[in-house]
Amino acid sequence: MSQVVHVVDYGIGNLYSVARAIEKAGGTAQLTSDPTLLTSAERIILPGVGAFKPCIDTLRESGLAEAVVAFARSGRPFLGICVGMQALFDYSLEFGRHEGLGLIPGHVAPIPGQDESGSRKVPHIGWSPLLLPAERNGWAGSLLADQQPGRSSAYFVHSYSCLPRRAEHRLAEVNYADYPICAAVQSGNIVGCQFHPEKSGEVGLRILSAFLAR
Repeated sequence: MSQVVHVVDYGIGNLYSVARAIEKAGGTAQLTSDPTLLTSAERIILPGVGAFKPCIDTLRESGLAEAVVAFARSGRPFLGICVGMQALFDYSLEFGRHEGLGLIPGHVAPIPGQDESGSRKVPHIGWSPLLLPAERNGWAGSLLADQQPGRSSAYFVHSYSCLPRRAEHRLAEVNYADYPICAAVQSGNIVGCQFHPEKSGEVGLRILSAFLAR
């Protein structure tokens, strides 16, 4: 099987940064805004930056949302990045309630502001070490299999975080001033990263390489 990744191009996201990272990881990136091309794709990455509502509205208006959901439910490798991960959930509370793609049970909510020490600032920007959630024994078999909990750091830029309804979907987290932020989720073939693999150096490249190997 080839290592072609279709990157969903709906005008929102670090498309070219993602494409370059895929190429550096050894794959071939194909940007597409054509829903019909997604039906025969081998792997899909759904990027996203900014606010939830413009992202989900644009996906729906372009006809891409239905194609993305159908692909994700087909069992083929699927990766959502940043707002692309948030879009996988049932709904977001960013500037009102807005329905998501409903692929992973749960919702998106604001990161709580300043803690008592004043160290928790929103947005959460910068590098944070990836941690194992309490209910997980390890990352074997996942895209994080080559990472070391607490020692592998990834780059984040976000003000809202995902709250999976089921603990088993919580793949990784970070501790942001004593607040646990969901850093990655997995439900079967569907994986989401709140952080940006394309901006996370060697850690991000290893994650993309693992995605290409699926």
